[in-house]
Amino acid sequence: MSTPAFAGELATAPAQTRISMRTAVAGVTGYAGAELARLLLAHPRLQDAQPVLLGRMDAATDPTTLYEMHPQLARNDGRPAPPVVPFTWQRLRDSGTELLFLATPHEQSREWVPDAVANGLRVIDLSGAWRLHDPANAAVYKLHDADPALASSLQGEAVYGCPELHREEIAGARLVANPGCYATSIILALAPLLQAGLVDLNHGIVCDAKSGVSGAGKAATAKTHFMYAADNLSAYAVFGHRHTGELLEQLRLTAEQIQFTPHLLPIPRGILSTIYLRLNADPPADRIEQTLRQFYADSPMVRVRRPGDLPQIQHVVRTSFCDIGFELAPDGRRLVLVSCLDNLLKGAASQAVQNLNVMAGWNEEEGLL
Repeated sequence: MSTPAFAGELATAPAQTRISMRTAVAGVTGYAGAELARLLLAHPRLQDAQPVLLGRMDAATDPTTLYEMHPQLARNDGRPAPPVVPFTWQRLRDSGTELLFLATPHEQSREWVPDAVANGLRVIDLSGAWRLHDPANAAVYKLHDADPALASSLQGEAVYGCPELHREEIAGARLVANPGCYATSIILALAPLLQAGLVDLNHGIVCDAKSGVSGAGKAATAKTHFMYAADNLSAYAVFGHRHTGELLEQLRLTAEQIQFTPHLLPIPRGILSTIYLRLNADPPADRIEQTLRQFYADSPMVRVRRPGDLPQIQHVVRTSFCDIGFELAPDGRRLVLVSCLDNLLKGAASQAVQNLNVMAGWNEEEGLL
């Protein structure tokens, strides 16, 4: 794939608009997979082409329906509960599936994508398996490929699924790598200012990000169970978080120019990233606001706040928006950005649906507002 570009830098043919599209979701047992199933089942373009919901290959381990697996998703509309069926490639072929969402662990996604492409499917992968192009960054996932040459070829065409930055590339892609939740919050806040050349990179950028417990996935660990996370706030993966490579590649920064430290909040969901930087000039606050608004003028899922109006997690939780606000110091050089999103939605499932909309030629916000 070519060097990552900021919004507006690439111009390719738009996607051919589809009336509908047959989709399937692998990994509906998890938090992000459940949200993805919920959004797709309610998507106005998919009412006559409901998604195929896929469980494990072993049918004996799968609940019968989505509602048995996730009772909170049950609808009282008289329609039968969507079945969750065992994953097989034959089932996808028989159902006429055109696009496969993978809400699966990165090892599984790395294994399945070559088979999916061989079966003529387009893929939106919610894991980290295909996000990183620099081998040094990708090494954090410890991936092993049965066919390294094929995997390298697919990696070369994988598009980083941030519509605000790569909309034109996503439209024609057959493999889209959905961004990480932390990475989304930070990249969306910084990209406009970096593109405008306003950031003094010699002083470095500090990203202090905090996420709810659902960001760690459904499987409990010693640091995510209630007795550890409740009434607590803890930093983790300092100098080694998996999303760091996404920041470096997508923002075109070096490891010396940005420091990202994640923290675990004792709440179910949501991310708040506070970003500290120094400007290389003294632009007034209205220029900072104008830079952000112009960059996101055609991006319906990003909301820019007025100077001093800082977003909060409660403003975005259970929505598909990323909210960005800022405060400029009296000296005109120090800037604090605050970026908030729901890690399961704009940080995962709703961003995947945004990518679907772009790939199908639909309005980006369809099924998300």
